[in-house]
Amino acid sequence: MRVVGLISGTSVDGIDAALVEISGTVTDLQVSLIAGETYAYPEALRSQILSVCQGEALSMAAFAGLDDAIAQAFAEAAIAIQSGHSPAALIGSHGQTVYHRPAAQQLGYSLQLGRGALIAHLTGVTTISNFRVADIAAGGQGAPLVSPVDVALLSHPTYHRCVQNIGGIGNVTYLPARNTTASNRSVFGWDTGPGNTLLDLAIQQLSNGQQTYDADGAWAAQGTPCQPLVEQWLQQPFFQQQPPKSTGRELFGWEYLQTCLADAAPYALSPADLLATLTEFTAASIAQSYRDFLPQLPDQVLVCGGGSRNRYLKERLQVNLDPVTVYTTDDMGLSADFKEAIAFAVLAYWRQQEIPGNLPEVTGASQALLLGEIHRGGLSLK
Repeated sequence: MRVVGLISGTSVDGIDAALVEISGTVTDLQVSLIAGETYAYPEALRSQILSVCQGEALSMAAFAGLDDAIAQAFAEAAIAIQSGHSPAALIGSHGQTVYHRPAAQQLGYSLQLGRGALIAHLTGVTTISNFRVADIAAGGQGAPLVSPVDVALLSHPTYHRCVQNIGGIGNVTYLPARNTTASNRSVFGWDTGPGNTLLDLAIQQLSNGQQTYDADGAWAAQGTPCQPLVEQWLQQPFFQQQPPKSTGRELFGWEYLQTCLADAAPYALSPADLLATLTEFTAASIAQSYRDFLPQLPDQVLVCGGGSRNRYLKERLQVNLDPVTVYTTDDMGLSADFKEAIAFAVLAYWRQQEIPGNLPEVTGASQALLLGEIHRGGLSLK
């Protein structure tokens, strides 16, 4: 089956679209990437999304307009990625997260805008969306959801692996070797903390809005990390919290960066030193979470997401995880840039096949469930 996967992550960089051919079910899943592209939001729309993520109030009319504008952008991306190719039979759209409250004393809450019904109407293709709500309703975090796809596509017969996505927020899936005894074959996963979000926000502030990210980590690589600051920031309670756990911009966002800047003020860091320290914070938080919560360190770490293109961040992750070898999922034949979009294409495919899409041991849900709401394509308005 040919499926389009769509996602815009917490960095709000744009819409990642993947056109893939999928066959099999779970243990024999086969996925082939036909085309992948990132489609930038119109700048006014991106600015509005970021403002809402930072807590800007909206009227219900404005909220509905934003939901529709995001759906329109997602539909345009779905149409564009199919150009020149045989059409897809299905779209899996994660949408744009604008708010995420992890499960604690009450059920969690997670809101993704870009309603699937409108995408289905605009494209004429059946669209599955709103993947997180079923897991949350069963007491789960609603995140990370890509772990079962990681299991299907990236498990190895003899190597224990961690698949580390570094988007705006980082998340990990621990994949024990397939030849491990059944009693030790547990999959683990959780959000590790900040990925690129704090770095991107700092770059925007330091460059007066002229840059949105540190290409290849070149600016940060000119600096020296302030280790006392990194150790101070790692005391944040989230890092001590046992999985299952998830997080977002609500914690590691603009206000958190301002706290970091205030903490850094006595050290009189240069801009490059500050970026190096924030980069080290991301790398160290990932490595610390592995040591704190995994049964053992993996043999390999496979990095994907925007952070996989940050050479300096990868170098610091390698140093923090030594002697574990750090690769990208590209090295294993799965696109690092579009792995998350591919994952939501697979989750949509599984939903249509009536195959559960969550891993309760990762999200904390009470049971495995079908994920996503189905919106039929080709329905006209009457």
